[in-house]
Amino acid sequence: MPAHAPEIPSPDAPAPDPADPADPAGPAGPAGPLGRERAHLAASRSALRAMREDAEALDIRDVTANWVNAIVLRAQIDDRIKALADLAHTPLFFGRLDYLHAPGADLAEGAGGEQFYIGRRHVHDAEGDPMVIDWRAPVSQPFYRASKKDPQDIALRRRFGYTGGELTAYEDEHLSDPAEAAGVSKLLQQEIERPRVGPMRDIVATIQPEQDEIVRSGLSGSVCVQGGPGTGKTAVGLHRVAYLLYAHRERLARTGTLVIGPNRSFLHYIEQVLPALGELEVKQATVDDLVAREGLEVRATEPAATAVVKGDARMAEVLRRAVRSHVTKPAEALMVVRGSRRWRVPAYELEEMVEELQNRDIRYGAARDALPQRIAHAVLVRMEQAGEAPDDRVQDAVARNAAVKAAVKEIWPPVEPAKLVLRLLSDPDFLAEHARDVLTADEQKLLLWPKPFRSVKSAKWSAADLVLIDEASDLVERTHSLGHVVLDEAQDLSPMQYRAVGRRCTTGSATVLGDLAQGTTPWATRSWDEALEHLGKPQAVLEELTAGFRVPREVIAYASRLLPEISPGLAPVSSVRETPGSLRIAEVAEAADLDAAVLEACRASLAHEGSTGLIAADARIPVLAEALLAAGLPYLSPGEETTAESRLTLVPASLAKGLEYDYVVLDEPAAIVDGEPDERTGLRRLYVCLTRAVSGLTALHASPLPASLA
Repeated sequence: MPAHAPEIPSPDAPAPDPADPADPAGPAGPAGPLGRERAHLAASRSALRAMREDAEALDIRDVTANWVNAIVLRAQIDDRIKALADLAHTPLFFGRLDYLHAPGADLAEGAGGEQFYIGRRHVHDAEGDPMVIDWRAPVSQPFYRASKKDPQDIALRRRFGYTGGELTAYEDEHLSDPAEAAGVSKLLQQEIERPRVGPMRDIVATIQPEQDEIVRSGLSGSVCVQGGPGTGKTAVGLHRVAYLLYAHRERLARTGTLVIGPNRSFLHYIEQVLPALGELEVKQATVDDLVAREGLEVRATEPAATAVVKGDARMAEVLRRAVRSHVTKPAEALMVVRGSRRWRVPAYELEEMVEELQNRDIRYGAARDALPQRIAHAVLVRMEQAGEAPDDRVQDAVARNAAVKAAVKEIWPPVEPAKLVLRLLSDPDFLAEHARDVLTADEQKLLLWPKPFRSVKSAKWSAADLVLIDEASDLVERTHSLGHVVLDEAQDLSPMQYRAVGRRCTTGSATVLGDLAQGTTPWATRSWDEALEHLGKPQAVLEELTAGFRVPREVIAYASRLLPEISPGLAPVSSVRETPGSLRIAEVAEAADLDAAVLEACRASLAHEGSTGLIAADARIPVLAEALLAAGLPYLSPGEETTAESRLTLVPASLAKGLEYDYVVLDEPAAIVDGEPDERTGLRRLYVCLTRAVSGLTALHASPLPASLA
């Protein structure tokens, strides 16, 4: 990075006065480099306001044919107005590219270069000329991928530094100048390390080349991203959604997009990223939300061993057999009466129709709907043979004939998914019949309720039960498919949960994000190949992010000591951030003194700028909550937005995944390990908790640390 000391003020220093009359041509003066960039920022903000005012002034009274069109158009305009909002503390542009030649021009013609400002959204002036280029546009790509080795026709890449929304610094790279050595961007590093207050923020200004390749990969293919703590996999997934909506807006507007996260706290934390990029229409949900059914509440938990069996992919075959078992062979011929004529369809012909539909292996409900039409067609053939000339209306009438409907109900009765699962979990004989050679006798015993419930409404369903009902529902009626689904923290899903997600993107694509080392459920993913098979995307491209940008090197190296035990063979994250003093491990002599030590560590962390997370075993949360309040330290719960006044969050270890804080105080690591069903899962949970810090981690313990950390 070239040194421009006279031109580049430090981002930490007060911004020079751009109106300083003593030196109007100085760096920060109106005629200086920084002054000119500030003028362009002001002009761009004015242009954005004008674009918003134009949208607000649109009169649709004379252009809509009816009230339905008017409502749709009004909603589209309102979304446009929201997307054109100028966020005061969000930089409108964060970079500039000076091309050697005009993009797309014939270089032989000697076409002069062009200059583009790169930002979160497109902004144009009154004449329609661009003032800021959307970061997703092809012309913006070299901002993320150009280098000294591959300048991509870029003469200059300029990064901007901001303080409170005001442009305060810039930094240049002359990529096509062989005399200038490559360097590390200080502004880039400072943006990554900027204190975190509020929800998760976008990384649009700091996307790295390997991340950009994933972000800009095509819509037709699915991508799986294995990334350790701090590698930015969640942000990459969200920016990929924003890019796909930019590149394929019409298609995804029809088919829809969905972001799936592990819990509500996580979704609340990330929900502001896409709106900051101008994307307002992406829905968010948990897997539990996907499989929720009206009238069925999750009111039960079950032993881990039972949940593992219910989440096993073999349950799909058990359910398939159970659904298909409702079909029975026709016992007798069918007589259809129309007017004075009777038409007979023999039993063997009905049986052939049933077998043909079963062999097609279509959805149970679709086959049931097709059967009366098959029967009606057979009747029409007989009518034609008798000299009649029936048409399609006659066939439809025959299909609705009472005798036909009664025969279909007997041969192919309707199946209610919840009742089917209720019977499987209540009736040992029914379960044994359909689980034969699929589940062992012991596994079948784990599935059965100790005391069967009388009805669907009275049953105490578990989260795993609703996934089974969702599978059964798809066997009966096809689940609606979306254009693109992003699945975050995927390593914690069971095979049956993967199938539930996969049903939502059978005709679309998926972005799967996760870290095998952070799997903290008894059914956690063992390999991405296996997971993608269950998802229905075996051809997905597997990408691995190993460069860490969030967690300090000292912290991630300490946490990585657990990897040989929790995920052998997985490459540790190599952090690009070296932060001396970021790790402190302290033993408290007496367990009774632990609470006081934790409170003191929280006060020390809050003395720094940014957010603080106090992470502890779930069982310790009530005790620490009482201690914090008694000490006059108000706290937030995970998912609640931090502010400048409220910067301390009390985080149960079970909800820490995916969250990040500038400073983390970790209470009693051994208690976090002991809070899980087995040691390996406990160590994985601890690995997650150890890697939530951006600037500093203080771990306090009275009990001995796990052997690999001692």
